[in-house]
Amino acid sequence: MNDAPEHPQPDQNTPAHDTVPEAQHGAPHDAADSGHETPEQLMQEAGERIRALEASVEEMREKWMRAEAENQNVRSRARRDVDDARQFAVTKFAKDVVEAAENLRRGLTSLPADAGDNPVLTRLREGFEGVERSFLGILERNGIVGTDPTGAAFDANLHQAMAEQPSAEHPPGTVMQAWTSAWTLNGRLLKPAMVVVAKAPEQAPGHAPGQAATHAAAPAADSEPASLDRTV
Repeated sequence: MNDAPEHPQPDQNTPAHDTVPEAQHGAPHDAADSGHETPEQLMQEAGERIRALEASVEEMREKWMRAEAENQNVRSRARRDVDDARQFAVTKFAKDVVEAAENLRRGLTSLPADAGDNPVLTRLREGFEGVERSFLGILERNGIVGTDPTGAAFDANLHQAMAEQPSAEHPPGTVMQAWTSAWTLNGRLLKPAMVVVAKAPEQAPGHAPGQAATHAAAPAADSEPASLDRTV
């Protein structure tokens, strides 16, 4: 009697390929699916990343430029405000000082131009003129300048017309008389000049400008023979 153990025989109905382990079945497909990306895919992803970074850098650059321009404008406005405050903070005081200068000029004008034999008036006028020169020099050193507009063309930015007067000696639109000077503080108008503006003289109705001269010359021509008759 044979005592050797019996070994189970494989099922004859089971296909041979089904006996292959499941781990080995389909292994080449899993390696292809889970393998490394191709160089083309890597280059494409890198290019997209670079473009995204470049767009971000450009956006930040534009924001920085706008912020820098705004900061520059703020600095310029602040500098201008500081300059204006330094130059024009004394505007009210300057107007009061200009009023004192004009009163000094009115006092000088009230004195007689020719004192004659009166030495007191002569010394008084000379003293007032010296004080005025010194006072105006101090004002000019501090940016306060007065300008006499007599004879200049009327400028609405600097002059205030108090009257308009016909004149044949002054061109129309010019200042024929200035009651006060035009005062400026560091180039900015402080007080306009009060002036009288010349205008063209009025013509008599029905007469042309040349007719008056013709009529005026006619009597002179008629008077000449009369003088000759008297001489004879």
